[in-house]
Amino acid sequence: MTVEGIDDINGLKEIGKIVALTISEMKRQTRVGMTTQELDDIGGRLLRKYGAVSAPKLTYNFPGNTCISINQEVAHGIPGDRKIHGGDLINIDVSAELGGYFADAGHSFQMPLYNPSVTRLCQHTHNTMMEVISSLKAGVKVNEIGRIIQREARKSGYKVIMNLCSHGIGKSLHEAPVEILPFYSKDDKRVLEEGTVITIEPFLSTGAEYVIESPDGWTVRLPNKGFCAQYEHTIIITRDQPIITTIA
Repeated sequence: MTVEGIDDINGLKEIGKIVALTISEMKRQTRVGMTTQELDDIGGRLLRKYGAVSAPKLTYNFPGNTCISINQEVAHGIPGDRKIHGGDLINIDVSAELGGYFADAGHSFQMPLYNPSVTRLCQHTHNTMMEVISSLKAGVKVNEIGRIIQREARKSGYKVIMNLCSHGIGKSLHEAPVEILPFYSKDDKRVLEEGTVITIEPFLSTGAEYVIESPDGWTVRLPNKGFCAQYEHTIIITRDQPIITTIA
């Protein structure tokens, strides 16, 4: 969507804050031995408390309130009876709707029994997301997003997951601009406009460049035993620094 006034900004910020609070509280309550369904139930209760609706459930009839992916699972993991173990790399992705506005955010973190290489991957992926966000304003080419993600990944020897993209959002979960590629494409001539609402979500891995679909039809995973981290914010493009809506 394109923001048309202060009401749009306030609506986007309201749902963005709810999404951020939900992720933060889910992370705080994550415990070794609990199932991903139990963790998702926490997220569902929080969204209902704030009057919000799970966007993947609303839009795609996803079988969960949130997406919870573990280790070689990269995105769209279905909550279920899988138990969380020490050292697991967990990704929580929450998207929700309130009052006709949508927000989407993701956060990767590691359970205790920390693997320093996974900790480093998470930190660098978060830093990459923030480097992209800080570089965007009206008039910047859309393909600059992919160029920065690739550049930052290469700095530390990581790979970019090429078949997972950032996207437009606002009045629906996925909308124009579609397929904001995580790599540089000279053929993408689009330019960011003031008021455009998008996600920024780099997926950096320790080796793989593509994810594959799991038999459940939802979860996408690495084809090997490596790791992948993802961080995501919803932002509004301005003439200066973007407004990050998904902060508490």
